[in-house]
Amino acid sequence: MPENKDFDPNAAPISAEQLRMQMLEREMAEMDKERKLRAVQEQKLADLAADFLEKHVSEEEIAVVRRLVASAVKAGKFEAMVYSFPSSLCTDNGRAINNADRDWPETLQGKAREFYERYQTFGKPQGYKLKAMIINFPGGMPGDVGFFLDWAPDKV
Repeated sequence: MPENKDFDPNAAPISAEQLRMQMLEREMAEMDKERKLRAVQEQKLADLAADFLEKHVSEEEIAVVRRLVASAVKAGKFEAMVYSFPSSLCTDNGRAINNADRDWPETLQGKAREFYERYQTFGKPQGYKLKAMIINFPGGMPGDVGFFLDWAPDKV
């Protein structure tokens, strides 16, 4: 076994206090790392909310919806999730959508409201149906809302 030339077998071991300080410093560094990560995530959510509430639906977003529908059709499906957003961006945090309240569209804001209005103007007259659902429940609470566009034939 190779010997460590810097090791002095006669030197006193590191003190328990020094070990505790090393552990505390490591814990504090980990907490600082987690705090910075949380701050980055909160900023991303704030940026998403600002974009969602202040900007309009872009041509690119409309093109994405069309590609999602086309992909679903190629896969033989009659429905596609075409848009999603945090339920916290609804005026009631997604309660009406989660409870299938018939007035759920009244809780929409920003781009979600604009997508819904585009559906009313362009999709509904063409025979499409739109439903909104809570698609995940982090911590047991409503998470994201999904807009599902449906073109299945009416049941007889």
